[in-house]
Amino acid sequence: MTYYDETSAGYDELHGAEQTRKAREILAYLEQHRLISQHSRLLDVGCGTCISTALFPGDRTGIDPSKELLKRCKDATIKLVHGNAESLPFVDDWFDIVVSLTAVHNFDDVEKGLREMQRVGTNLFVITLLKKSQEHSAIEALIRKLFKVEAELDDPTDKIFVLRKDGDTRPSAARPHHV
Repeated sequence: MTYYDETSAGYDELHGAEQTRKAREILAYLEQHRLISQHSRLLDVGCGTCISTALFPGDRTGIDPSKELLKRCKDATIKLVHGNAESLPFVDDWFDIVVSLTAVHNFDDVEKGLREMQRVGTNLFVITLLKKSQEHSAIEALIRKLFKVEAELDDPTDKIFVLRKDGDTRPSAARPHHV
């Protein structure tokens, strides 16, 4: 059983206000720039209990490795998938928007998870990165390498990246090495 399975009963009480605040900030940006609508297909990677997923409009899907967190989703209109970021069970370029709020630092393989998000998303991604994560600098560098940063929003706990696909999408092994 994982940490999130074990703490699922109190997850929303512990993290709900923080996750809701970030989701509202992201939604305000997306609406202001007309990047989201009722017709958008949105994927939330590491959705947890879907407390933040529920705030977004459109056709929403959430994926999380914790079955216990998924069981606590209160919005029956969100499609729930038990799985992980490194192996997203969706076709290429399916989602208009792919979001991941405070989850990337928990991926087993961050680069593989980010590449999977790129694969299933068309060209709009929002990733929040926990500022106090020990891997913050390395993950931020990877995000900047793989994506084109359209905007950075500052939140008290997270750095919020609004991203496009225009980064280097080749796997590390396929990129030329400079000597």
